[in-house]
Amino acid sequence: MNSLLLLIILIPIIEIYLFIKIGSQIGALLTISLIFLTAFIGILYARYEGFNTLRSGMSQLIRNELPMYEIISGAALAFASLLLILPGFATDLLGFLIIFPPTRKILFKNVSKNYSKKVKEKKNYIEGEFEDIEEDNDRKI
Repeated sequence: MNSLLLLIILIPIIEIYLFIKIGSQIGALLTISLIFLTAFIGILYARYEGFNTLRSGMSQLIRNELPMYEIISGAALAFASLLLILPGFATDLLGFLIIFPPTRKILFKNVSKNYSKKVKEKKNYIEGEFEDIEEDNDRKI
């Protein structure tokens, strides 16, 4: 919970700092134009990648396979689109990193390694006792 609160506070501070620094270098009007341009280009590219992911997922469903990567990729693309809609340069950078397929695959590999380590630490069996009951025995279950 504390890390979420810290993120909610730090993200606007980082964005304001970047607005001031970039705005002082290139001007206020150009900074605002750049914010709208990155959001527009990002949304168009996210739409394109979303359709590619949907097409790939449908082809896997036709082959009777479970499209796990496409499901996770679609959720990541939705999150990246949200980051691109938010005004700011840091969120745009993170959104673009998530949208591009090579960086998205690298992020998924890192997350899946961490998740698989946690899953391996858990027990994969259930402890219990059992009793064999013979068929000619009159006991009913």
